[in-house]
Amino acid sequence: MKPIIEVEHLSKRYRINPADRSSIKYVTLRESLAAAARAPLARWRGKDRRDEATVWALDDVSFDVNPGEVMGIIGSNGAGKSTLLTILSRIVIPTGGRAALYGRVASLLEVGTGFHPDLSGRENIYLNGAVLGMRRREIDARFDEIVAFAEVEAFIDTAVKRYSSGMYVRLAFAVAAHLDPEILILDEVLAVGDASFQKKCLGKMDDVTRSGRTVLLVTHNLPMVSQLCERAILLQRGRIEAMGPAVSVVSHYLASLDAAPATA
Repeated sequence: MKPIIEVEHLSKRYRINPADRSSIKYVTLRESLAAAARAPLARWRGKDRRDEATVWALDDVSFDVNPGEVMGIIGSNGAGKSTLLTILSRIVIPTGGRAALYGRVASLLEVGTGFHPDLSGRENIYLNGAVLGMRRREIDARFDEIVAFAEVEAFIDTAVKRYSSGMYVRLAFAVAAHLDPEILILDEVLAVGDASFQKKCLGKMDDVTRSGRTVLLVTHNLPMVSQLCERAILLQRGRIEAMGPAVSVVSHYLASLDAAPATA
C-alpha cells in the first residue's frame, strides 16, 4: 500500500534571539555597502551568522502514514510536535528534508484556523469548503449536518469574531470533519471543547477513520491516543524517540516521565 503521507529526513532550524531589526528604521546605501565590505572579514574571523545560537525544532524526522490510519504524535512541550504539523500543513518551510501528502488536507492547528473573523459562520463554512476544493453543491449537501454538529444554529449568520472559543472550535472541527478531506490534521484543539463535545468528536473521528480518511492527532490526552490511534510517534527534542503501536509508545512515554528527575 502506498503511504498517503511520506516524511523523509525532515528538519527545521530556528535562530535564537536574532538581531532586532525593528529598531533600525533607516539604512543608507553607504551603510549597506559598508556592511557588505565587512562581511568577508567577519567570516574570516569566524563571526558570520553560522555562529549564531540555533535550535533544531525538528532533526532528521522520517515516517510514513498509510491511508485510513490514525497516527498520534505525543511528547513534552517544545518537542517539535506543532512544528511538524505546521510543516505538513504547508504553513512553515522546512530547513531540510521533504514531506509529501497525497490528497486534500484539512488542518485545525488552533482555534479559528482558516476562519475569517469578519465573516459569518455560514460564510466561513463555504470559504473553508472552497479552500478544500469542494463544489458549492457538495457543501450544500453537508451544510445542515455541519451546523447541527457544531450546535451554533442560532449564531450561524453572526460574525465568528463574536463567537466564544468553544463555539469557534466546535464549528471549525465540524467543518474539517464533514467536508471530506483525505487527511485531517488536529493539534490539541479539542481541549477547548467541553466533555460532551469531546465525546461527540471522538465518535465523529471513529466515523472519519472508518470512511478511510487519515488523521494526524497531536494531544497531551494520552488515553485518547491509546483509544483512537493505531500507531503513535514520541517526539523529544525534535527527534523521534519511539514509534510503533500507540499503547506501547504511550507506555514508553509514561515510563520516561516517571524516570525523569523531579525539578524544584
